[in-house]
Amino acid sequence: MSSVANWSYTATATVWKTLGYSESGDNLGYSAPIPILCDYEGGLSKRIGSIGAEIVAKNTIWTEYADAVTGDYILIGVSADPDPLNAGADEVMQVIRYADTFDRIADDFAIITGV
Repeated sequence: MSSVANWSYTATATVWKTLGYSESGDNLGYSAPIPILCDYEGGLSKRIGSIGAEIVAKNTIWTEYADAVTGDYILIGVSADPDPLNAGADEVMQVIRYADTFDRIADDFAIITGV
């Protein structure tokens, strides 16, 4: 963990990795819950306009956890529930990678969820 992450990632989030989809498109489920160190910011929610509903960012979670991808689920806080939907987790919509500018030990990631 970089020196900057050491003092900034003091919260915990829980990630459930998607196990993919069958040939027929059925969800194969999710991994066991994975706790990660992070920091976070609450965002906006669904916006309804004259042409319909628009998905906008709900939460942004900053972390050194490098394995999140679109379709995974994440919850701010700790959960042992094997079902991310039951736990109230949000779907990962985008993951953005940032360089570890100071230490060059581990890159940082912004995990963005949607409504």
